[in-house]
Amino acid sequence: MANPLFVAEIGVNHDGNFNLVYEMIRRAKAAGADVAKFQFGWRDKPDEINCITPERAIALRKWCDFHEIELLASIIKPEALPLAEAAGLSRFKVASRTVIDHPDLVQRLIDSGKETFVSLGMWTGEDWPFGPPGGNLRYIFCRSRYPSFPEDLVGFPERYGEDTYFGYSCHYQGSAAALMAIARGAHFIEKHFTLNKASQVVKDHALSATPEEFAEMVRLGREIARLHRALP
Repeated sequence: MANPLFVAEIGVNHDGNFNLVYEMIRRAKAAGADVAKFQFGWRDKPDEINCITPERAIALRKWCDFHEIELLASIIKPEALPLAEAAGLSRFKVASRTVIDHPDLVQRLIDSGKETFVSLGMWTGEDWPFGPPGGNLRYIFCRSRYPSFPEDLVGFPERYGEDTYFGYSCHYQGSAAALMAIARGAHFIEKHFTLNKASQVVKDHALSATPEEFAEMVRLGREIARLHRALP
């Protein structure tokens, strides 16, 4: 198997301090992340924690380009599409809540032809919500618990691949669940990323990886992938 794509989910872990985002991108790259991910259209009013304007979206693009890390974002609602355009995203992420709240938006993103990663943390249907995986459509296994505990991981895939769950969006504390997903073939690992695990501004910090923890997850994950390739 190829090396998994490691996604550092910065999200709202900047705590509303947009000046901190540059440092978080820099540290994510240094920790081995392939992608720095944000949330477009979530808690985004002018007085809220994640107010990303088109100008800020352009800044994110410049900062990620400078540090040679891919910029990715969850497109939470239709009003966030102009931000995706301003940032020049080459592919999309879809949050679990968007699958439920805005299925037409998800279909629009898929129909764009760009690779689209769709988290199914809130999906309870028996079938795939947007048709079977393949082409540019990638389903991501997730449990929408913040944080997730062992009892929340019922249904964790026995196998990941292009014809089933492509990867794992991890809300589990520590890296064990993410590494288990890689051992089972996951091509995409998304993990929340923080510079301050003790922050209580948003709940995501408690389930996030510090730069040191993220780097260790990447190191072990890539070693697991190499072992996969070496096995007959």
